Amino acid sequence: MIAGIIGTAGGITSLVSYPALLAVGLAPFAANATNLVALNACWPGSAIGSRRELAGWGSWLARWLPLTAAGGATGALLLLVTPPGAFARVVPFLIATAALALIAEPWLSGLRQARSGSAQRPGPAGASGRRRPFLAGVLALLAVYGGYFGAGSGVMILALLLVMVERDLPVANAVKNMINGSVTLPAGILLACFAPVHWVAAAALGAGALAGSVIGPALTRALPRVITRWAVALLGLGLAVWLWVRPSA
Repeated sequence: MIAGIIGTAGGITSLVSYPALLAVGLAPFAANATNLVALNACWPGSAIGSRRELAGWGSWLARWLPLTAAGGATGALLLLVTPPGAFARVVPFLIATAALALIAEPWLSGLRQARSGSAQRPGPAGASGRRRPFLAGVLALLAVYGGYFGAGSGVMILALLLVMVERDLPVANAVKNMINGSVTLPAGILLACFAPVHWVAAAALGAGALAGSVIGPALTRALPRVITRWAVALLGLGLAVWLWVRPSA
């Protein structure tokens, strides 16, 4: 439940759930597969908790979620065919970069607005036409990573959305949760079929994550933006350090 609350409030679900699975004795590969399968429960919970923030975003999500779903499936396939830990030394730097981007988000967003000559946030229309290929490419890469391992992918996606798509943190967080759901669903299906999922642990984690994911969006809505942004960034930096110290995990 704590993992679901933290993840859908803007933080990192796997910061809690993945170490917990390792702590109860699962091997790293089985823990990763079990984690990705179980966290599919966050998608419906966060959708229920974010109905207010997601109003008007249907067409935007319909345009981008097929891309991220394909990326999630690709990441899961890579997980099944590549050596465990193939990207272990790269992941901490990716997460740290996203965390630093969150810290610098007001400056980055201001720079973007100055270059565009407009103070208006893009809103549901997303990035402007010339930036859409960049947004598509980065979203696809993050989706592949999300299907492969996933820890910290939410922070990366949230940072991208805040800088390029939507400056309102609760709204960007709600959209991030929908993107994460589109990534974990195809990845979870593939891993459920071909990976060593621990189903008892997956059921317990999924039940708690479902309950927590309903609460998380309301928490983001209630907390001041600056507190949430810094809390998520610091959690991301902490996860980056932990994964650097324990790359085999």
